This record gives sequence, C-alpha cells and structure tokens, in this order.
Amino acid sequence: MKKKVYSLEIGGKTLTAEFNNWADQANGSVLVRLGNSAVLATAVMGSKESDKDYFPLSVEYEEKFYAVGAILGSRFMRREGRPSDEAILSGRMVDRTIRPLFPKGLKRDVQIILTVLSIEDYDTDVLAINAASLALATSNIPWNGPASAVRLELPSTETGVSDGPYIVNPTYKEREAEGVRMDLLACGKDGLINMMEVGASEVGEDVLEKALAQAGEEIEKIQAWQKQIVSEIGKPKQEFKAPATTPELVSAFAEIVEPKLAALNGTFSKESSGAIKSEWLKTATEKLPEITPGRIDSYYEERVDAFVHELALKEGKRVDGRAFDEIRPLFAQAGGVSPIIHGSGLFYRGETHVLAALTLGGPGDAQLIDTIEYQDTKKTFMLHYNFPPFSVGETGRVGGMNRRMTGHGALAEKALRAVLPEKEKFPYTVRIVSECLASNGSTSMATVCAGTLALMDAGVPIERPVAGIAMGLMSDAKTGAYKVLTDIQGPEDHHGDMDFKVAGTSNGVTAVQMDVKVEGVPLKVLAEAFVQAKKARMQILEVITKELAEPRADISPRAPKILTIKVKVDQIGLVIGPGGKTINGIRERTLCDDITIEEDGTVFVTGKEGTADAAIKEIYDLTREYVVGERLEGPVVRMLDFGAFVQIGPNTDGLVHVSEVAPFRIDKISDAVSIGEVVPVVIKEIDEKGRYNLSIKAADPEFASRKGLTPSKGGPDYGRNESDRHHSKPHHRRI
Repeated sequence: MKKKVYSLEIGGKTLTAEFNNWADQANGSVLVRLGNSAVLATAVMGSKESDKDYFPLSVEYEEKFYAVGAILGSRFMRREGRPSDEAILSGRMVDRTIRPLFPKGLKRDVQIILTVLSIEDYDTDVLAINAASLALATSNIPWNGPASAVRLELPSTETGVSDGPYIVNPTYKEREAEGVRMDLLACGKDGLINMMEVGASEVGEDVLEKALAQAGEEIEKIQAWQKQIVSEIGKPKQEFKAPATTPELVSAFAEIVEPKLAALNGTFSKESSGAIKSEWLKTATEKLPEITPGRIDSYYEERVDAFVHELALKEGKRVDGRAFDEIRPLFAQAGGVSPIIHGSGLFYRGETHVLAALTLGGPGDAQLIDTIEYQDTKKTFMLHYNFPPFSVGETGRVGGMNRRMTGHGALAEKALRAVLPEKEKFPYTVRIVSECLASNGSTSMATVCAGTLALMDAGVPIERPVAGIAMGLMSDAKTGAYKVLTDIQGPEDHHGDMDFKVAGTSNGVTAVQMDVKVEGVPLKVLAEAFVQAKKARMQILEVITKELAEPRADISPRAPKILTIKVKVDQIGLVIGPGGKTINGIRERTLCDDITIEEDGTVFVTGKEGTADAAIKEIYDLTREYVVGERLEGPVVRMLDFGAFVQIGPNTDGLVHVSEVAPFRIDKISDAVSIGEVVPVVIKEIDEKGRYNLSIKAADPEFASRKGLTPSKGGPDYGRNESDRHHSKPHHRRI
C-alpha cells in the first residue's frame, strides 16, 4: 500500500491527511483524522456532459455504525438505512461550501462521498469539509479550491460578556459542557467566508464579528497547509470551457427578453419572471434548434442575473422597488386556529406565509435518538418543517422529507432552542410543526417567527421571543461594489450572491446560517449585514410582541398536566417494582398517561386533570418517610391477641398494641376494632429495626369511649405481656 501523510497543528490539536491507494479508481481521495475521528472522502466526475439545466453535484455523507464500535439500528434491520438528520445536515454543509467553487457552466456529474470511518472525540462535520476540499483540490476535477473549515466555541463566564478565548475545534465534551455561549462553524478561503453555521445563547453581533475574524485566521492556516499539499501531489486539472455564446443566442435574447425586462420598469416579480422565461424557452427553442434547451435555459439565467445585479449596483433599485433595508409588510397572529391545537402562530412577511402548530407532551413523548453521534439521547424539543408544492403554486409529490426541509427545520429549531426554559421549570416535550402555506423568500426565518408565536400561545415560558430575517447580497467582484439587501424574496434569493439568515432576540443572536453563490464574502460586508439584520429583527419583534407580549399564563386545558415528585435514588426500584409491576399498577389504577423516572430520582407524572394528582399521591405514599408524632389514618389489616396492625402506607403498616387503644384497660383488641375499619393513629415509636409502633389513643383519646368501651375488670396485665410486642411475625412490611 502506498501512502503519504501530512500533518498540521491547529488549536493545539493535530489534523492529519493521509493520501493512499485505497480508492484509487476515484478522481481524488483522502483520509482525514483528528484525534480518534476519521473521514474518508472521495471525489468522482462523470465522463459525459449532463443535459440537465443545472450543475449535477451530489454530496453523500455516510455514517457507518462500525465507526463507534457498536451494532446499531432496529432489532430487525441491523444495518445502516436512511441517513440521520445529523448526516443530512453535515452533507448540506459540505455541499454549501464546495458548490460555489466549481466553474460556472459545468454540467458533468460530480459526486462527493464522505464515509465516517471512526468517531469518538471530535465531530466529523469539520473533518468532512476539509476532506472534501482536499479530495477535490488534489484531483483532476475542475474546482477553484481549496476551502477550509474550522469550529470555534465560546464558553460562558460569570458575567456572560466574554468574547474569548475561543476553543478551536472543541471535543464533544467541550461542546456539551454547561455554559456554552456560542458554537460557530465557518468555512472560507483567501480572506473570504463562504459558509457559516452558528448556534448561540443570545450573543451580540460584535462577538460574532470577532469570532469570525479569529475563524478567518485559523482558516488561513489550514488553507496554507492544503495549498502546500496540492502543490506537491495535486493532479493537473481537466480543461473546462464554458458553454459558447453564439451571436444568434445573444440576438434572440435581445429581441425576445430585453424589451420585456425594460417594460417592467425596475420591478421583477416571481410571476413576471416566470412568464418571460416560459416565452423565451418556447420561442428560442423554435428559432435556434441547433442550440440545446439546456444552454438556452442557462443563458437566460446568466442574463437575468446580470440584469438584477445591474439594477441594484448601477441604478440603486431592488426588483420590487423596496429600499435596500426595507422589510415587506408583516402580520402576526397567536392562536385562533383551533381549540384542539395546544398553541399556534401565523406569520406573514410579504408573500411568505407560515403556520406553526405546537403540541405539548410529557417526558415520555421525547424522541429517542440512536445514531453514531448521539446514542440513547432523548430529545424534548422538535421542530418539523413542511414545504408542500402548493406553497409555490405548483403540483408535486406530497409527503416525505427532503434535505432542504430537514435543513430549514433544524435551523429554526436551533434558533428557538436557546430561549426554552429548563426542564426543571417546564418538563414538557414540545413539538412544533411548520406548515409553509405560501413561499416567496425565507420560509425558515418565517418559521422562527411563527414558532415563537406558537410557543407563547401555548404558555411555554420562553425567556424572550425570537425573530429571524434573511439578508442578501448583490456584488461585483471586479469593481468591489456591493449592496446588502434586507428580507430577500424569490428573485433576489435565486439571482443574488448570498443567503444570510440571522435569528435572535432583543438581547442577541441565537442562530446564523450562510451560503453563497460567489467564492466568498469579506468580513466587512458580513458586519454590515449583521447591522441591517439586527434592525430588521427589532422591527419584526415589535410586531410579534404587539400581538402577544409574553407567554400566556396557563397552558391549554387540552394539554396534559405534568406533576413532579422527587424520591431518593435508592427508592427508584421501589417505585418501579419487580418487572415494572408497581409502576404499571399505578398507571392502571390512576389512568395517568405516563410515569417517567430520571436517574436522579425525579419522577414526572403526565395525565389529564385528576389522574396525575392521583398517581403522584400513590408515589408519595409509597416512598414517604414517616416520623414519630405524625398523625395518620388507615385500615386495620390484621389482628392478634395483643394488638392490631394498621396500614399507614401502600406497603407499610404498624402495630397498635392493645394498651394503645384507650386511656384505660380493655379486655380484647377485637372489642375496639375490626378488620377493614379505618382508624386514626399517631406514630409513637420507630424502633432500631425500622418497625412502627402506633397509638390510637394518642390520635383520638375519645375513640374507645365512642365505641362504648369501659375499663375492664381483671383485664390483661399490659406490662406482663410486653414481650408480645416482638411477635415472631413482623408487625410491618416494606417492599
């Protein structure tokens, strides 16, 4: 086996790239390691031009169960199946980083497969991006890389205002530690940022800008390392020639499309664009049969891109006539959809309309995650995003999930998770479903806004409402001119250079996601985008809080009730019982929905009104610890000559000696009480063996008199029979 290994110290950790002949049929391959985590990346390009009207790039991120040394999957299918959400999100990050760096007009199939060979201490998403870059950069595939990725984490401090030091490429333990303020994954090249993911706990824009500056420094170290590798072992790139533009094509566009664009007078909507394009494709295909339909389509996109850019950069106009920092009309509604739904939010931003429906459940409704990254992990907050075809006025397949839906839902979930209450304060499982009803730009950020309304409508005590906005960019790499756009709509998203989504509260940012169509964006442009995004966020928050200023005081009466009780850790087994007999019996008797016990002894009981209370009482009675002097009552369960046993708890009883029934001597215990009779008692003594000695007369001195008992003549000598109190049979029982 042939191999060559390159290493780089980054953040005090060693990143290695091994080039071997494992996958020598691929155009390029590399094995990248960090600690005990390793990813194999392969890059392959097809030999024929595709007839598609887009660049057919596919990125597959493959999680292998053997990577964690475990046999995972369902009991009936012990092998990998559908990619996990984490795998889909990691694959999307790789795609968004490498896609802008392919030459425009490339139509050959390119496939990147990232196989996670081992994973332990470090997340493999950063490794996958760097591995994909190295596989492409050292291959003969046309690509304007390399591009590098780094993760930075900002720990919390007591004041919560620190902006450093950052942890570079933190381990899982460091990322999962309490008090993490920000997790940033940034990718870029040559001083530019071209992909970003941020999850944060309400950090300021200035903190993010400083973090991106440091990320840029770390990226350049990895860039220099990658360039050195490429210079030593990189293959010559295959020659790529952009599709030719014939005079006939130029002339046809000038004749058919340009007058219609001019007639729009600076406005360019989704509908007008669609109508113009349809006519162009039909007419140009008839007039120019020698040119492929794919080229006719791509030429239209190139020219309209140029038109939209010139409109912004030269004429200072947006396609719909708005100012560059202007948001489209807003509308917010909390609740009012259905009394059955526990919480709902309806949010409009221009032609983008989203409904968020929220359901509350108990801890037992949490999603169990069992992947190579998160094994046996419970997820108590879920946001699921749906994008039906009618939302864009089209027909199509309904049902199922695609990568886009997974990614948009994950972003909105990340943005809202930062303000959710602690489990101790609000132990519910929360599920939000986002229904995109109409789309013309950034339904993911509209989902954040609608989700905030649903949370507050449901009575979830979030710290502050969250809003999100999508920023765009029109730029000219040659002149350096640019315009940052607030609240991009369809044509600006499609033809623009950047999709920069920022979500947060009035206190700071909770989530960021960025991808570009150019090679990257300078930090100064991102700083300007952060300022405009904050201004827009405040406007949206004002509309949201005007509709509902804070979470409702009570949850929906249709939502389950959750009560909590804490038992000692050594009492967990007592509550569960042998084979779950005790806990299942409580469920059946009380009709509660669910009983969940945490490892620390916290018990959550979920049920409708009354059922949860009854279950909590049973658990309390089962695990309570009694003290001397406590007054109780219970049924007589057994009688002996010298006294009666009274049940004071589900599995606990104590002895009432005959001398403790009345303040005077009586002949027989059976004269005073009978089996099944409920009597009052006071705990008189708990002996060294934990046995309970009870007294009726201490609880009710008149008990015997009301029974018609009188002092006996020649009755038993209590003192002489004191030894009977330690009968061979126990006078209490505990399970």
